[in-house]
This record gives sequence, structure tokens and C-alpha cells, in this order.
Amino acid sequence: MRLAEQARRDDIAAPWTAGSLYQLLRDYLSPEQIDEVRRAHRYAEDAHAGQRRQTGHPYITHPLAVAAILAQMRMDHQTLMAALLHDVIEDTAVAEATIGARFGKPVAELVAGVSKLAKIFSSHAEAQAENFQKMILAMAKDIRVIMVKIADRLHNMRTIGVLSKEQRRRIARETLDYYAPIAYRLGMHNIHVELEDLGFQTLLPLRADRIRRAVEKARGNRKTLMGQVHQSIREALHGEGILAEVKSREKHLYSIYHKMKTQQKPFQEIMDVFGFRIIVEGEDACYRALGVIHNLYKPVVGRFKDYIAIPKVNGYQSLHTTLFGMNGVPIEVQIRTKHMDEVADHGIAGHWLYKEQDEKTRGSLRTRRWVKDVVELQQRSGNPLEFIEHFKSDLFPDDVYVFTPKGDILELPKGACPVDFAYAVHTDIGNRCVACRVDRILAPLSQQLQSGQSVEIITGGSSGPSPDWLDFTVSSKARSGIRQALKNRQRGEAVTLGRKLLNRSLANAGTGINDLDFRRLRRVFKEFGVRKLDDVLAGIGTGNVMPYTVAQRLLAADKPDYQAVPIEHGGPVAVRSGQGLVITCGRCCGPVPGDAIVGHMTPGKGLVVHMETCKNLFNLRRQNPEQLIPARWTRTTTSEFITSLRIEVDRRKGIIADLATAVTDAAAGVEEINVTERNARTSSVSAVVSVNNRDHLARVMRRLKAIPSVLSMARNNP
Repeated sequence: MRLAEQARRDDIAAPWTAGSLYQLLRDYLSPEQIDEVRRAHRYAEDAHAGQRRQTGHPYITHPLAVAAILAQMRMDHQTLMAALLHDVIEDTAVAEATIGARFGKPVAELVAGVSKLAKIFSSHAEAQAENFQKMILAMAKDIRVIMVKIADRLHNMRTIGVLSKEQRRRIARETLDYYAPIAYRLGMHNIHVELEDLGFQTLLPLRADRIRRAVEKARGNRKTLMGQVHQSIREALHGEGILAEVKSREKHLYSIYHKMKTQQKPFQEIMDVFGFRIIVEGEDACYRALGVIHNLYKPVVGRFKDYIAIPKVNGYQSLHTTLFGMNGVPIEVQIRTKHMDEVADHGIAGHWLYKEQDEKTRGSLRTRRWVKDVVELQQRSGNPLEFIEHFKSDLFPDDVYVFTPKGDILELPKGACPVDFAYAVHTDIGNRCVACRVDRILAPLSQQLQSGQSVEIITGGSSGPSPDWLDFTVSSKARSGIRQALKNRQRGEAVTLGRKLLNRSLANAGTGINDLDFRRLRRVFKEFGVRKLDDVLAGIGTGNVMPYTVAQRLLAADKPDYQAVPIEHGGPVAVRSGQGLVITCGRCCGPVPGDAIVGHMTPGKGLVVHMETCKNLFNLRRQNPEQLIPARWTRTTTSEFITSLRIEVDRRKGIIADLATAVTDAAAGVEEINVTERNARTSSVSAVVSVNNRDHLARVMRRLKAIPSVLSMARNNP
């Protein structure tokens, strides 16, 4: 009930009148621009005449509130006009063309862009993800679209109490998952904080109320000490001739809850920190003030951050330091200029983004670069859900700053590794990365980077990224780049394998792909729902289409009286590696070079290679022998091959260590060991090992048989 009562209050639901809005605009807009805003207000008021919000107030109070939120950030008159008109297309009979004719194309496009986002989160996961992609594209076209939408969401969150419980929970979850993080990423601190607190209070009202009461109690207990610290800071700065405004600051409810939850800290430990913000005249004064503060209180080692020299990814600039205060109480201090403070509160709006003279400020350029990166991410993602996964991981990066060999600084998310760095430099560098040096010393590609390190990427040929990189990369750009490269490589390998298999099937009729008439092929392509030969070959290579079936269709199109030829007469497929993207070795029997092998196509996996004696092929050989494809090893094979052994041993202490030592002494690898107790005297051990070929496996088995406690041994599922 408290939420509903609060939402209906006039100062929450209808805090602005047209007159109070125009009074605010006189501070920074010209009379002509204010007249344009006035025209938009009158039109919106007429269009929404008779409509009321669920709070009971006239509908026009909502567009007025949205426009006022943006005016407080000193947004341009076109953005304010769009804010006043943002619900006209959706909730009235007015068309976009009418808006364009009356108020100009830029305003109409902004209004249309906001209207298209109105139902963005109303559907299931995939449809929701597709709609979210549309929002990103709209944001890329004109960043003001998302700013109007965020202001719209802020006022709706202030009045969310009149909705049903289910609606409140859904909207609050969206706000915390998407709108608040985007506001943060655009540097809109004040709105980001309010959205988080409103979402928290709506989603978890009891916890929010409990933390709020605890904060009020703690504030009263430390009021005197806070005043003493505040006074000492002011006097120290004044004594050095530094003009400064000193403000005490307090953590907001959601940040307290989030830290308690993620850092597993009690409330008292989080609240037992004083926070102050020092605002000075110029950048040089920031560093002078820092020296004064460090002379006044001892700094905590390792807790100083210079976001002026190296701004955050959202354009935020400030000096951060933590001090030992009176009675050992920690003091967190932020030092910044007035302009930095404006940008910290209002983000890109604080840069006067749409004023020509300031279009190239660092913050606005960083924001535009981020939006550009997000659009590229959307274009590379295989599907909307994959895009959402990458995008959400990109919204809240803890910054790590590392240097290129030339001394340039790159920002990476916390936990980033050299592969993330390589993709941040350029996608092609990431795809060709083979090794790296961190601080001039060779290091693993999976090593987590720390701020201040220098990274050099060593590139090689065109081998491309490994699927294993997805296990340790964290940046959205790297992960999407790896996935895209793997998809391209898998398709290339699938086309190559598909060509071999199709030629093998066509050879049964004494012909090949190059002998066919491509004019007749196009008819067959349509039957398979593709446009070109490579699409058919990729389908064969990934196991989604049987080469035998394609061969029959192609030959039948060439000769209507064609009689099907059995598939068994084709030549074997050559296998070079045990773990490719479209050729893999079955784990059931673990074939290694030197074994007689056969393959079969599995949808989505491609060619799966088994030993000819594998028990899992028994039913397939009996029921669908045409699906078995003869295979052979190439003269030279690459990588190691996984196979498993079944070993019967006497039960005694240390036997497993002896088995592992024997395998490694034979220059093989131990991937996995599982023990099953057979009786009180013996155990059965399943050992998964990696070897180069059959001869290497024989050496491993001889080493194992030499152990006195080994009773018998054989390969699993031969």
C-alpha cells in the first residue's frame, strides 16, 4: 500500500507544470527553442485530452515529467519535444508522418524510435532479445532515443506502485537488468542510482526497508564524527589556498545490498566508511587537493585510482583515494572538477553532446565508440540470445587498464586475459594470436591481466582461434569474435568434408561434382532449401544431409532413368586429427592412428570416427549399413588422441599413483581415472589417456603391465 500511496502523490506523479518546465528551460535555451517546445507540449496535450494515468492524473503529466528529467540534464530542445510527444504515436491516432510535417524529421524520428521500444520487454526470451537488438540499433542511430526512453522509465518507476504485483516485479527486473546498467554505461550516475534503488524497493521491498532503517540509524550515530572530518578537510584545503566545495556522500540502498550479497560482508562493515566528494576549479587543483588530503590523513596502500588520466569507459573522471581517518575509520574521497562532477551526474548530457563546439570531448567520443562496438557485436552475434549474453556481460565491466608496446592504454573488463587484449586491438589480431608477452615475459594466453601491465601479442599464420579460448575470455568483443571465427572455420571444414563425401558417393556412378551440369543443380538446390553448392556441401559436412541422398538427387536430375548405386564402393575418407570442428573421434571406443576405422554422419557434429569393432556400430551396421562411411588415417596425423583402458588391479595403497606415473613415464597424458571396487581384493580402473598413435598406446600398456599389482588390461569397448 505504501508504494501505491506514494505513486499517487502529486509531487511524484505530476511534479511539473508547463510553466515550471518553461522556467527551467530559460536557463539554457533560446526563446525560439522554448517556443518550439511549447508547440510540442500543446500538441501532446490535445492528443492526450481525456486520457488519464493509473495514478488518476491527466496523462500529459507524464510527458511533462519526462521532459523535465531531460531538461535538468540540459538536453537540447529537439530531445525535449520528443519527450513531450513520445507516447503520441503509440497511444493516439497520430501518425509519424504527421509529427514529421509539424515538428520536423529529427523530432519525428526520435518519437518513432522511442515508440518502437515501448513493448521491447513484453515477450519471451528470444523475441525479447530481438526487440532489444532493435533498441541498440535505434540507440546507434541517435543516442537521444535511449535517453528519452530512460527518462520515461524513471518516471514510470517513480509511479510503479499503482500497477499489479506481477507487473511491478517484471518492470523492476527489467529496470535492474537493462535500464540501470545502460544509464550507468552512458555515465548518467544520478538516474542510474535512482533506477537501482526504485527497482530494489519494488522487487525486494522488505529488504530495502530494512536497509533504509539501518542507514538512518547509522547516520545518526556518526553525525558528530562526520562533521569533524568534514571540517578538517575544509580547513586543510583552505589553508593551502585551494577553493573547494566539500560534500559528504552516502552509499545508496541497492549498492549496499549488492555489496552485502556479492562480498559477503555485514551491513556494519559496509556502512563503517565515510565518503566525501571534493569539487575544485581545475584539473591541476585536483592533484594539489590530493596532496593536501594525503598529508592530513594517511592513505591506504593500493586504494588510489586516477580516473582523470585514465577515465572510465563511460567517460567518468575523478581521483579516488581511501584514507585512515579518526579512530581508524576509513574515509573514501573523490576529487574532481565542476565539469567532471556534471558529467559524473548526467553522463553524455553533461558533455553538451549536441553542441558542435564540444562534440569531440573525451566522454562523448567514448560513448559513441561504445555504441559503435555494441552495434558491431550485434552484427557478429549468431542469434539474439547470444547477443544478449555478450551485451549483459559488457554493461558492468570492472576496469583493467593495460598498455600496448607503444604505450597506448586499453580498457578491459576485470578478469581479462591477453586474448581479450588482442581482440580489443583488432579482430584480425585476435584471430591470428598464437602467444603473448606480459611485461616482456612470455606468458600463457589464459593469464589474467592486472592494471599497469604491458602486453605484446605474437601473431602467427591463419590457424585461427581455439574453442578453448571461450573458457577464459571475458570481454564481449573477444567472445563474439572467437565464435564468429569458429563458425566460419567450421563451415569451411564442413564444405571441404562435404565435397569429399559427395564426390565419393558420385564416384559410384563414375562421375564427380565437376562433371555435373550446374543448370540442373539449381533445381536440386531448391529442393534442399539452399541457393548454392557450398550450402549443400556444408550440410553434408555437418551431418545434416546424407551424401548418399544428395548424390541420388543430383544423378536423378541428370538422368531420369538412373538406378541408385550402393554407397559402399566409394573410397575412404582421410582423417588427420582426432578433434576437429566437423570430424571427431568417438569417445566410446577411442580410435587412435593405426586402428581400422569407419565413420558415420551425426547431425550437427559431422563425421564421427569409430573403430571398426566398436560395439556402438552394431545396430547401425545391421539396420542402415549405407550410413557407414569407410575412413582411413592420413600418413601424418596431428594432435593427441583420447582413448580409454580397463585395468584390473590388486587393491593396495598407492596403486592409482603408480598407474598415473607409468602413463606419464611413457610420455602420454592422463585425462581421467575412475575406480570401481569389484571385491575386497581387486578393483577395476578406467583410465582415459592421450597418445599419439597405436604404437604409443602399446608402449603405455607395456609400462602398465610391468606394475606387479596389475592383473589384466584391455581397451574399453574395442
